[in-house]
Amino acid sequence: MTTQACIYFDEMESPIGPLTILATEIGVCHIHFGRFEQGKAAVNAKIKKLGLKGNYVACHDSLDEVKHQLLQYFHGERQGFDISVDLHGTVFQKKVWQALRDIEYGKTSTYKLVAEQIGSPKAVRAIGGANNQNPIPIIIPCHRVIGSNGNMVGYGGGLDKKEALLHLEGVLIKQSS
Repeated sequence: MTTQACIYFDEMESPIGPLTILATEIGVCHIHFGRFEQGKAAVNAKIKKLGLKGNYVACHDSLDEVKHQLLQYFHGERQGFDISVDLHGTVFQKKVWQALRDIEYGKTSTYKLVAEQIGSPKAVRAIGGANNQNPIPIIIPCHRVIGSNGNMVGYGGGLDKKEALLHLEGVLIKQSS
């Protein structure tokens, strides 16, 4: 079902580069690594895939709390987020994203452990797919999922961003080869 609404957006600087935050009236629906104008095609594709439809509205005030909490996270002053989200995905994806939110700050998990946690121990590849489709990285901490061998594996924002986020959280990980 496609919903017609305003999609509010704002940008912020972060230690891992510029972020574009998008939200509906309900809450944050997407975080894009990069600036809105440079990534507009990718943002449009993601928003369409989420089933959202509407006009983009630059909105600085309504996203201030999200930006504030992200800045606190980047400065090591926050370990979790207390903001409204507007998640759009399959039932399976939402189950995976909730499991990702349960991975504690400074800890990592594996695709296999996430699969077991949600009661689908053989769905390791599907877990990877849902992880890859996470529309709200950082807030839903998909960066905390690593390979069973301890190596970093794919991240939508790039492995350099994943490594930086894990380093920020004090997690020591093996480099991917």
